[in-house]
Amino acid sequence: MNKHVKNLAPETTDLSRRSFLVGTAATGLVLGYAGSGIDQALAAPAPANFEPSVWYAIAPDGLVTVTCGKADMGQHVASTMAQIVAEELGANWKDMRVQLASNDPKFNDPVLGAQITGGSWSTMMNFDAMSRAGAAGRIALTEAAAASMGVPAGELVVRDSKISHPKSKKSMSFAEVVKSGKATKTFTADDLKAIKLKSPDQYTMIGVSVPQLDIPLKVNGTAKYGIDVMLPGMVYGALVTPPVRYGATVKSVDDSAAKKVPGFIKAVTLDDKTTTTTGWVVAVANTYANAKKAAAALKIDYDGGPNAKLSSESLLTEAKRLQGLSDSGQFFVKDGDPNAAFGTAAKVLEAEYTTNINIHAPMEPMNATAEFKGDILHIYSGNQFATRSGAIAAGAAGIDPKFVVMHQMWLGGGFGRRLDADMMVPAVQAAKAVGKPVKVIYTRENDMTMDFSRPLTYQKVKAGVDGDGKLVALSHDVVSAWPTQRWGIPDFLSPSVDKKGPLDAFTVNGSDFFYTVPNHYVRAIKNEMAHNATPSGQLRSVAPGWTFWAVESMVDEIAHATGKDPALLRVELLDGKGKNDGGAQRLRNTLLAAMGLAGYGTKKLPKGEGMGVACVSSQERATASWTACVAHVAVAPSGEVTVKKLTVATDVGTQVNPDGIRAQVEGAALWGMSLALFEKATLKDGGIEQTNFDSYTPLRMSQLPEVAVNVIANGEKATGVGEPAVTVVAPAIGNAVFNAVGARVRGLPITAEAVKAAMKA
Repeated sequence: MNKHVKNLAPETTDLSRRSFLVGTAATGLVLGYAGSGIDQALAAPAPANFEPSVWYAIAPDGLVTVTCGKADMGQHVASTMAQIVAEELGANWKDMRVQLASNDPKFNDPVLGAQITGGSWSTMMNFDAMSRAGAAGRIALTEAAAASMGVPAGELVVRDSKISHPKSKKSMSFAEVVKSGKATKTFTADDLKAIKLKSPDQYTMIGVSVPQLDIPLKVNGTAKYGIDVMLPGMVYGALVTPPVRYGATVKSVDDSAAKKVPGFIKAVTLDDKTTTTTGWVVAVANTYANAKKAAAALKIDYDGGPNAKLSSESLLTEAKRLQGLSDSGQFFVKDGDPNAAFGTAAKVLEAEYTTNINIHAPMEPMNATAEFKGDILHIYSGNQFATRSGAIAAGAAGIDPKFVVMHQMWLGGGFGRRLDADMMVPAVQAAKAVGKPVKVIYTRENDMTMDFSRPLTYQKVKAGVDGDGKLVALSHDVVSAWPTQRWGIPDFLSPSVDKKGPLDAFTVNGSDFFYTVPNHYVRAIKNEMAHNATPSGQLRSVAPGWTFWAVESMVDEIAHATGKDPALLRVELLDGKGKNDGGAQRLRNTLLAAMGLAGYGTKKLPKGEGMGVACVSSQERATASWTACVAHVAVAPSGEVTVKKLTVATDVGTQVNPDGIRAQVEGAALWGMSLALFEKATLKDGGIEQTNFDSYTPLRMSQLPEVAVNVIANGEKATGVGEPAVTVVAPAIGNAVFNAVGARVRGLPITAEAVKAAMKA
């Protein structure tokens, strides 16, 4: 079972290895961060500011500026962090401001020990730390105000950025207290831990749909994205990438035609010791348009390398071969003895489930700007993993990571794509080669063909039921590339239960579900061929996007094979016994809420229509948001599936901003629908065939269904909402299709051709 990273600090950096072991905050980054109009996040605060925490400062005018250590890619996490601080601080929302953190180690995640945004972890893991930071500021301001007013601190009330003494009717604003210079109290870690925080019934900000602070910045253009960066003397780089996704090398470059392009400066063949890229060339010119013209004019001869003949079919064939080996992989779950239970089971079901390669394709294409100032490398980019990315940039430059300053920008979409730092490598090496700042911007074709995609997966599930139709055994093999192992960070891997070595739990999370099954095996199997040919990354929802596709489809198959209602079978399996206590009950309640809101089982549907259910504990078992979906679909005789309505219920514990949660759940559900029905990338001759939105076809606006969301906020610990709803939609749709026309499709995406074939089977 996966464990959270406490300290991302590998002891060594080995640039010769493909799995690049990165340097981290442990190197002790000690630099003077110089501010500029481009990056307000690095601006040094005025001396008169009161800074009770690294996470925020209060200026003499009373404005509270919260520094967000998370990447804000449209999910409004910066505003969420500010709202948590404001609750305990007692600040008025109109006084709150946000800025983004640099890669200074002081901004490392309080729990993870690194700057990383993903896993729907941000609010869950930072709620307590940001609350305590806010409370510390309130205490310090209160004590300073008490000294100034000559009244007992215990008699003061803090609200709306004002500290009042009801008895004497004296009051001081935050601005006045800061100007007084008397707010000087400091807090040790033990002091912070000892602070008594508000109980949910005392909240005045948490649970309120306050306006998101980043929206005005994005509307008026003051929020700067990586693609907006402009530096004095800056030039531009355009990529030429090989026809093979990974493993190609450049044999020769003929730049004679490129030299005829006005403004052309140089063609730089990347020598990437971090092995993030292979076979890339960047054309540098005075404008991006000229850089693109020069790139198109380059004549490059490649060696396609070891993966040049591989295809999606060969990756799937290899996955099936590996699954058939008894000694493949490592065990993620090993409870009881499924094999023995299968021998005595009244009925045994087996099924294969597949998912294809999927592409992130955020609207802002990958970009980075690199500038060397003396010994210091400055990187301007929007990134989800500053700790690792700074080290990748350093490796590309051949310098120590402590000499890299990351200027975090707003992200025009991330979804896991910007956990990687490939865009920084050409910018860094081009800037070093030409001696000027270089901005590299990917074309959509660069971004799609060189994406660190969601991997192709193959899963074999076997289930056994007894004479009463009770599920008594389940074995589950998951074969895929291992995206997290590619990062080369040992702390992100998990020990296997069979002690065969570490495994990538981010390929099997979700398979360790909350259903009670006495005999349960899950085997994680690395597809080395796919790992090498399609270096994979974390796409929104990560492993639960495929593991729950298999689990929740199989649960439905069991229900139909035993004559049970699929929803009621889930209720039966979620009995909360043993290790499932607590989680199973919350998931069951969420399922019931979704069923009630959708009217599941209460209405007769027309021919060709059906409802399907699924419920998940995404993202990880230890950090779950309990989420259920009822999908209502109509299936045409052609096999075409139309989703009429998605009903999603999610238990988030404590909700910070209800509107923000609802928006994220709606977006996640639609992303899940897109993956379920429309998105598919394929590998041919070692390269990704889909190069733009004409051939890679996500959900369109015209295809949107009605989406109903029920957010359950019960005062428990805050959970994450960015990803769980992605994982629940595909199996709910697949199950609905079966209920509509009796067609069981076991591969994503669920195409009309696949449905029609299943209808005939």
